[in-house]
Order: sequence, then structure tokens, then C-alpha cells
Amino acid sequence: MVFNIFTKIFGSNNDRILKSLQPIVEEINNLEQEMQQLSDEQIPQKTIEFKERVKNGETLDDILPPAFALVREASVRSLGMRHFDVQLIGGIALHQGCIAEMKTGEGKTLVATLPLYLNALTGKSAHLITVNDYLAKRDSEWNSPIYKFLGMEVACLQNYMEDEERKKAYEADILYG
Repeated sequence: MVFNIFTKIFGSNNDRILKSLQPIVEEINNLEQEMQQLSDEQIPQKTIEFKERVKNGETLDDILPPAFALVREASVRSLGMRHFDVQLIGGIALHQGCIAEMKTGEGKTLVATLPLYLNALTGKSAHLITVNDYLAKRDSEWNSPIYKFLGMEVACLQNYMEDEERKKAYEADILYG
């Protein structure tokens, strides 16, 4: 009974975590108009700029808001799909190494584009591992227009691949397997 009263007053731990992410979501949303004003040619140039910023010492957390805003804009232009705030929260949680539980149809496939892009800016390949070849192929194909628009290379591992094909896939900026 006492626990319920404290939860009602202060919120659950999950509520507090979500509330702490809201300023980041607002920062991403505040950058939306700026990203909309970029030409198609300027979008991959921003990827180069972000990679340089990381090379020069900025952290991924420093560039998370503009990087996520850029991914959202690339998604709108390439797929006609705009990340919702709840998907931004899911992307932030994944980047932070947390589990983001989402129901069927809430856009987990699109959510993954955010932290994958951000983490690929380090110059190391970012990997998404799923349960089977079908999902890896489907998701990489669905999202590849976003990554290509951003100037990133995406690849997909499949069980039947020979060693040389696998080696080449591992060289991509983003790898689904």
C-alpha cells in the first residue's frame, strides 16, 4: 500500500527514465525544421561532418540529437516514414544499452535505424543481430534506402554466404545478421 502511494506521487522507475529522455526528444524535434531545409545533396555531407566531429573528440551522445534528426529526415525523404517521439525514445534507449520493449506494429524496425546510424559514425561497423536470415534480409532491405540516403553502406549476412562475401559484408557501415 505504501509503495503504491509513492509510485503515484513520484512515478515508477520507468516513468522517471522516460521523463529524463524527454529533453533529448525535444532537442531532436527542435532540429527538424533545420534538417528539412537541407538539400538531398547536403544530407550525406552531414554524415561526413558528424564522422569528423566524432574523430575530433565529440561523443556520440553529443551528436545524438542532430544525428537522430537527420535520420528522421532521411527516412521521410526515402521511405515516406517519420519517426514518432516514442520511436526516438526507443532509439535513445537502445543507444544507451537499455532494452526498449515495443509492441507489434510500433516500429521497432524503424527505431533501429537511429542507433545504428549514430554508432556507425565512429567508423566501426554497427551490427544489428536478429533471430533469422529472413528478418535480417527483410530489415536491411527495408532500411537500406535510409542509410544510402545518409551516405552509409549497408549489408546483410546470410547463412549461405561464402567467407569472401561475409568479409565484404563486415566492411559495411551497417550490418544486419
